Amino acid sequence: MKIILLTLLSVLAASAQVLRLGKCPKPAVQANFDASRYVGKWYEIMKLPTIFQKGECGTATYSLESPGVIGVLNSELLNDGTINSIVGSAKVKDPAEPAKLQVSFNGSPPGPYWVLSTDYEGHSLVFGCTDFIFFHAELSWILSREPTLPEETVEELHGILSSIGVNVDKMVPTNQNETLCSAMNQ
Repeated sequence: MKIILLTLLSVLAASAQVLRLGKCPKPAVQANFDASRYVGKWYEIMKLPTIFQKGECGTATYSLESPGVIGVLNSELLNDGTINSIVGSAKVKDPAEPAKLQVSFNGSPPGPYWVLSTDYEGHSLVFGCTDFIFFHAELSWILSREPTLPEETVEELHGILSSIGVNVDKMVPTNQNETLCSAMNQ
């Protein structure tokens, strides 16, 4: 029991992801995912809380590096006015399921980045989940090509997450206020 408790505490200390008992859900992902249409800039609209994202004005910019590999540049504006950015790559694990990517940053172990839904021009719903012994840690982001997203679209994407057991009430909005975020767009 001590080992389980220590494992749980170390995971909690290392991440602020939503933790739940049991195994990760296995949701359907975007059919016929086309990475060439997915590249470009996306604005973070909402997310499940994480320890590695502390700012506002979050964006993700994707570029094609090679077949099955997408370059990743994530940026956010910190409270002190500085821009925090990190570069990584997302790789297709299985060519039969190109919407199931493994993303890593600065040599970190790869983590799941699954595109559950995208229309490529307006929204993207991303989900990631990692199993531990008796529980799992969930990550999720709602992204948009613009700094805002219609409420109906957000509700539709929440419905997809709810259908796989994600508690969407834990999602937090990302401030994309034009005045606040202007430093990110210079």
